[in-house]
Amino acid sequence: MATPNHTSPSHSLFILLGIPGLEDQHTWISLPFFLSYLVAVLGNSLLVFIIMTERSLHEPMYFFLCMLGVADLILSTTTVPKALAIFWFHAGEISLDGCVTQIFFIHATFIAESGILLAMAFDRYVAICDPLRYTTVLSQAVIIRVGLAVVLRSFSVILPDVFLVKRLPFCHSNVLPHTYCEHMAVAKFACADIRVNVWYGLSVLLSTVVVDALLILVSYIFILNAVFRLPSPGARQKALGTCGSHLGVISMFYLPGIFTIIAQRFGHQVPPYIHILLANVCMLAPPMLNPIIYGVKTRQIRECVVSTLSSLWKLC
Repeated sequence: MATPNHTSPSHSLFILLGIPGLEDQHTWISLPFFLSYLVAVLGNSLLVFIIMTERSLHEPMYFFLCMLGVADLILSTTTVPKALAIFWFHAGEISLDGCVTQIFFIHATFIAESGILLAMAFDRYVAICDPLRYTTVLSQAVIIRVGLAVVLRSFSVILPDVFLVKRLPFCHSNVLPHTYCEHMAVAKFACADIRVNVWYGLSVLLSTVVVDALLILVSYIFILNAVFRLPSPGARQKALGTCGSHLGVISMFYLPGIFTIIAQRFGHQVPPYIHILLANVCMLAPPMLNPIIYGVKTRQIRECVVSTLSSLWKLC
């Protein structure tokens, strides 16, 4: 580990390069970023608006989906506008406080989304395995408590990251080869021992996202076991259909992250820009695709979207 150099001033300003190695392609790369962000903002805003205003959608599954939409809006807005500023205006400057703020909201929102997906898996488990007690188990009070628990967990486990990064002296390069600030990517530029950052970051990942993924897997084992014991093929198909959207969203959340981890661990010969692009897919894909998946797969939401857009069209 590097030893601290107290004779050098610590940087308070960083430069985000965007996607190193592809600087001459930044204008073209910005197009999918902009379109993805536009779809994410419009899609999730419409989804949240419809769920909040349509009384027929005031059910546990849709409330959790509304929470996911809000988290997607925060996640995409925390990262994409800055990336577009880099691509379009070469505005890569970001203060240490701005960088730490971005780290906090990216990681807190990511963990919150993992918790929401776990809550949605539990919702599907109760709906399929214990349908008679569905409204009792998932009452409005329970949904509020689950939402608060998700937010408090994500904020409490990520808040130490703020202090772990702020304590570090940055006396080496202040140029970050990325489109956004990420905890370990920033910590690696410190001229101090970062083992605490490494181990704390790993413990947070294992105790939140990994545990959530395992619990989701267990819940779907019980769900599939209950589904395949249903007497009629029609009932089985209907039960599986209610889980299809959730499974699609889970795939969009976890698979890009898994590919990124594999590439970082084993892809030492992979060009750096591939790692950066994969990391950005984790930020872009879920917020963009989640409202599309639920809009296409869920009849109630699809009908409400069509009705809302028709009403807006008549007003225009």
